[in-house]
Amino acid sequence: MSEAEINLGEFRRLSQDILDSVERVIVGKREAVELAMTTVFAEGHLLIEDVPGVGKTMLARALARSIDCTVNRIQFTPDLLPSDITGVSVFNQAERDFKFKPGPVFANIVIGDEINRASPKTQAALLESMEEGQVSVDGKTYPLAKPFTVVATQNPIEMEGTYPLPEAQRDRFMIRISMGYPDDVAELAMISNRELTSPLENLKPIITIEQLAKMIETVRSIHVSSDVEKYAVTICQATRHDRELRLGASPRATLHLVKAAKAKAALAGRDFVLPDDIDALAIPVLAHRLISTTRRAGAGSSFQAETVAEIVKRIVSAAPVPLASREAV
Repeated sequence: MSEAEINLGEFRRLSQDILDSVERVIVGKREAVELAMTTVFAEGHLLIEDVPGVGKTMLARALARSIDCTVNRIQFTPDLLPSDITGVSVFNQAERDFKFKPGPVFANIVIGDEINRASPKTQAALLESMEEGQVSVDGKTYPLAKPFTVVATQNPIEMEGTYPLPEAQRDRFMIRISMGYPDDVAELAMISNRELTSPLENLKPIITIEQLAKMIETVRSIHVSSDVEKYAVTICQATRHDRELRLGASPRATLHLVKAAKAKAALAGRDFVLPDDIDALAIPVLAHRLISTTRRAGAGSSFQAETVAEIVKRIVSAAPVPLASREAV
């Protein structure tokens, strides 16, 4: 283990502390919180999709507050311009030269609220930053902070005033989660917890940005056997040949699936990935990128999401599971 990493025992302790902290705000949604943490530790970007009022933005803010890092929030609206996200060059009268004024994308965690309420042109302003960790303005390239994660929320496209995310944009999100409505116990707890104040106000950072960087390095060191890698590739390639899918998983999706599985293994205290990790993440990692041949609804709709999830489940169940989960290293 290098000095840039932390051991798995410490990793589990810190991640559990973060989980407990976020669950003080988001009650009864452990799976969603764990997937959000998986995304951050795997250096990915998270898309939270559901109807208004179920805690999408609250989850994003709670996760950001648990890490002592720079956080910016962007409220996406129809009149938002690309320069409102990336930044703009402003003429400096004193120096008689243009000076770059960074936009809100220059932060460790960027919360994009209701990302699909902005025009496709504005949404596209995030493409370079999400893939390459940089922003190009007026012929100059500016590196973003590291680690860098976009946590975006969106409403279903059936809602008024929404634009569907382009395929290239959806493909850059490592994991998509749906919050769902809370059960009666969680909803009653929410009422009592928020009578006087917001639970967000009491959240304190659990880890520093330096600790997060070390946890990410630990995830990178998790072992993936060649059999498990082949298993992930088999699943992703099967989506490209399935008759019920018009658009299959990209090679980027395969990379994201393996990276997310490594983070999931680390959260479980293992230094190697199991086929079960791939199975558990197949729908959250792949489904939002796929488009079915069904014409009853467009990409990104609730009907489309349910249909694609069932197809992914069928593909995973049909894939031959490797017998060996770990090779000698």
